[in-house]
Amino acid sequence: MRRFRIVFVAEILAIVVLASVSALAAETKAVVPDYSLTPRSEIPVEFTWRVEDLYPTFEAWEKDRAALDALVSKIDETAKDWTASPRGMLAMAELQDEIYIKGSRLFRYVLLQSDVDLANTKFQALRGEMQAAFVQIGSKLSFIEPDLLKMNEETIKEYLASEPRLEPYRFSIMETIRKRAHILPEEQERIMAMTGLFGGAPSRASSFLNDVDMPHPEATFSDGRTVPLNYANYVRYRAANDPADRTLAMRTFWANHVKYENTQAALLDGEMKRHLFGARVRGYADCLEASLFENAIDPAVYHQLIASVREHLPIFFRYMKLKGELMGLADTMRYEDIYGSAVPSVERSYTYDEAQRIILAALKPLGKEYEAVLREAFGNRWIDVYPNKNKQTGAYSGGVYGLHSYVKMNYDGKYDAVSTLAHELGHAVHSNFANATQPFSNAGYPLFLAEIASTFNETLLLKHMLKSEKDDLFKLWLIDQYLVQVRSTIYRQTMFAEYELAMHRRVEEDKTLTPDWLSDTFLDLTRTYYGHDAGVARVDDYIRNEWSSVPHFYRYYYVYQYSTGMIASMALVDQALKSKDGVERYLALLKAGGSDSPLALLKKAGVDMTTPEPSRAAFRTVEGLVAEMEKIVARLRAQKKI
Repeated sequence: MRRFRIVFVAEILAIVVLASVSALAAETKAVVPDYSLTPRSEIPVEFTWRVEDLYPTFEAWEKDRAALDALVSKIDETAKDWTASPRGMLAMAELQDEIYIKGSRLFRYVLLQSDVDLANTKFQALRGEMQAAFVQIGSKLSFIEPDLLKMNEETIKEYLASEPRLEPYRFSIMETIRKRAHILPEEQERIMAMTGLFGGAPSRASSFLNDVDMPHPEATFSDGRTVPLNYANYVRYRAANDPADRTLAMRTFWANHVKYENTQAALLDGEMKRHLFGARVRGYADCLEASLFENAIDPAVYHQLIASVREHLPIFFRYMKLKGELMGLADTMRYEDIYGSAVPSVERSYTYDEAQRIILAALKPLGKEYEAVLREAFGNRWIDVYPNKNKQTGAYSGGVYGLHSYVKMNYDGKYDAVSTLAHELGHAVHSNFANATQPFSNAGYPLFLAEIASTFNETLLLKHMLKSEKDDLFKLWLIDQYLVQVRSTIYRQTMFAEYELAMHRRVEEDKTLTPDWLSDTFLDLTRTYYGHDAGVARVDDYIRNEWSSVPHFYRYYYVYQYSTGMIASMALVDQALKSKDGVERYLALLKAGGSDSPLALLKKAGVDMTTPEPSRAAFRTVEGLVAEMEKIVARLRAQKKI
């Protein structure tokens, strides 16, 4: 059986934090409370998530924590001859489920408490304790796959046929058999599991260097302010109205990173070689196969993504040229100008109640069953709404098997916050549907599927807003914001995916990732993807060190799934809006969880990622939005509004 709930730990420890800069502020000014400096204890309870659904008191949590240890203590006894009979196999499978169901519930409680008050040292300590507990559990259960692989496949099939209660484990058992050639003997698997104790060191070291230890250079901008260029100020000034400020911010920020490029290169080289170590020890052809094999993703999907995005770069260039014209930079646009605003400020804000109504209306095409879950999330405190003192920034969603999902927000009333809420609710409903429909062993789904439900909602939200909005200037801003997301999620992440492939190929040739190679390769790819030689945007040498501040490169072949997720979701939206059958197939995908391989589930939903058609459908949508943007610009110019 797959140790699938280790995936829960990866999900929980790598919560995607969303943050973006919005151009909105207040044309229709809604009153949105600001609790950012308010202690957690003073936040109105209706705007906080209900952790009591998990455990009514901390004492109840402690009791369940002890119960988890008791379950773990049963592993050795249950493991005796567990493969000798269908009943023994069932007992082992059910014990594993019990351990991970209870463990994930305990961990979620700690995360919810720690993330809303980072100054709470008790829950920060418990967070580390639970992380260590999951590593220990993984080590103690590491015998399962080797034992299973010692069995004759025919015997396994006989067990499945004779014991109906093993049916929920059929997919995970057969997945283990599929991986037979790459699973090591028990003692070696135990050693491999223990590498989790130090495997994250390069990533953590890079993060500390970038976020804590690296001194920040100062720069003086056109507003007269001299500020230290920490990451927050860098993001602020690279989006400044003055092109000179944008260039100064980027040039100064990355010039500072050059000083640390040897350290960053050594860390990234170590990370890539860690991947190579695992791939070679387990007998894979290369790192790409090793990473994608886990979820039965054909490497051809990865290569096709890169080829499809490169093929459709002209659509992106068309948008970039229009953006340059709107910014008054038709012939002088530079790479850093992509972060500037292409559209005059159109200020809107929305109360939280308004956001709920907008989202319910936008997602109405998904039917009453989907709407019922949304209303439950809004009405039963699944969502932690506003920022408060010491609350973690950003947003995320996490499901709890046998209960419901939780959503962390830092809602500020801007349209971006409405979109983020729709995004996170996509994750929340996906987990709820999967958990309610599938046995625990099949409920968890991989990242390849995870980003589909979230970006699906954002696309529906955009279509709803464009349909209901009368103000051309605001419609222009909405489209631009969505195309910014297309740039960052499809084009930029695919560029990162191509860069990651190049890094792995270099270490597979037993070469070292030197600062010069990393910088030259990154610069060449950036110039290709942003049309440097095509006269679209000038990409100067000083961005060649941008690779040194991309944390996702420490996530093994991770970033491409953002691109495939958005492409798949756009294709699914297209189908859902065309027919009721398209909606039903999409909901079936959400309910399927991880009951089959991602590619198989998507194919059942009508999207075959092994073909170029999903990409073509997605880029038809993108091209349509660029064309609509051009029409709006023409109207506004005729009216002398821009």
